Amino acid sequence: MANDQSPDASEDQQKRSEIYTYEAPWHVYAMNWSVRKDKKYRLAIASLLEQYSNQVQIVQLDDSTGEIKSDPNLSFDHPYPPTKLMFVPDRDCQKPDLLATSADHLRIFQVSQDRVELKSFLNSNKNSEFCGPLTSFDWNEAEPRRIGTSSIDTTCTIWDIEKEVVDTQLIAHDKEVYDIAWGGVGVFASVSADGSVRVFDLRDKEHSTIIYESSQPDTPLVRLGWNKQDPRFMATIIMDSAKVVVLDIRFPTLPVVELQRHQASVNAIAWAPHSSCHICTAGDDSQALIWDLSSTGQPVEGGLDPILAYTAGSEIEQLQWSSTQPDWVAIAFASKLQILRV
Repeated sequence: MANDQSPDASEDQQKRSEIYTYEAPWHVYAMNWSVRKDKKYRLAIASLLEQYSNQVQIVQLDDSTGEIKSDPNLSFDHPYPPTKLMFVPDRDCQKPDLLATSADHLRIFQVSQDRVELKSFLNSNKNSEFCGPLTSFDWNEAEPRRIGTSSIDTTCTIWDIEKEVVDTQLIAHDKEVYDIAWGGVGVFASVSADGSVRVFDLRDKEHSTIIYESSQPDTPLVRLGWNKQDPRFMATIIMDSAKVVVLDIRFPTLPVVELQRHQASVNAIAWAPHSSCHICTAGDDSQALIWDLSSTGQPVEGGLDPILAYTAGSEIEQLQWSSTQPDWVAIAFASKLQILRV
């Protein structure tokens, strides 16, 4: 954040800066916050390059200088662009510092002070060379030994990453599965190219509940966010649509509200980690919008308006809300990572 003023003035400005920007050497797609208490303002970002060799960097904001820096020792090559990155949900630093990625397979890396090493390479399709690429995954906060992955081969796979074995694999949808999210210890939901949101309970693997189906048949649902504070609510994104659909799982098929203030396709959603009624959405209109859903019990004339709006330099492809510092949201667009105070 260049500044022409005297050092003192710029220092004061840095201290209360609301936006920090990092310029990566490539187009950024996957991105996520660390959740450890001892690693504030640390994120992982990954490249989106149309080649086999891609890259992951671990970057950190230096509070005192206002600069986000990458640690060259913690940058590493990655096969294919990761579709998602996640640090182990271990706020209290009880476990090794792990970072998981999904691409052709699920990989788990161990991060130390000066290097990143591949710890596990998890391939659910043992009987063939081919495997359906993984579209996404989610790490179970209540039971961190569990990771669920979603694949274009219509399956969701639940891994026990400590034993490095498949716990459960099920055909979740009729078409490609694009996203998966945990709603508790043994409950997860997924969205698919078949246009449905389905909820699964690992105690009864034979059945799933369809919570929502897109109004135009076979319009894919591409993203899913489960409310962190109130598991009755989730939100989903329809492919190439400017609206976000918010659902209450007690009342399937009927959205609680549709958020319709984006001017172009929505790409990402993130529920507030600390509030059951706030959600952030971002999309191709370069906007990140924060909404307060507490009034959705009553019909709002003309639809709901966001309470905060931020305009980025280009289409926002990725958005993550920090679970350990809930007043910070990160977005990625083009080759930039920005962290914004909300």
